[in-house]
Amino acid sequence: MSAIGVGVDLVEVARVSAILQDKGARVFERLLTPAERAYCESRPDVATHVAVRLAAKEAVYKALQGSEAARGIGWRDIEVTRAPDGRPDVSLSGSATQRARELGVRRVLLSLSHTHLAAIAVAVLESD
Repeated sequence: MSAIGVGVDLVEVARVSAILQDKGARVFERLLTPAERAYCESRPDVATHVAVRLAAKEAVYKALQGSEAARGIGWRDIEVTRAPDGRPDVSLSGSATQRARELGVRRVLLSLSHTHLAAIAVAVLESD
């Protein structure tokens, strides 16, 4: 196994909170899958959980870069999920799946962390 791509992103929670207050539900529809939205809305601090998902999506997006077609990956083509053991996981669809196949991605490793101020994500693409 080897790492074939790495991405990292940091998102300020206050910025996400301001966007949610300004744009409301349109943000969810554009950036999150229905399952991600449901999870975020079930948490006490919605903006923090949206921020960490946006950081994760951007980190995965950065890790997948390297071709013109990869620029077409949409926000909802990358979904942050939870593995049965509780760790964060990623589900790819659409253009993200296509790019992952091109690169020979076997697995996406994801690490997330957040405070009330910021959320960070690191994504590593693993191949055989």
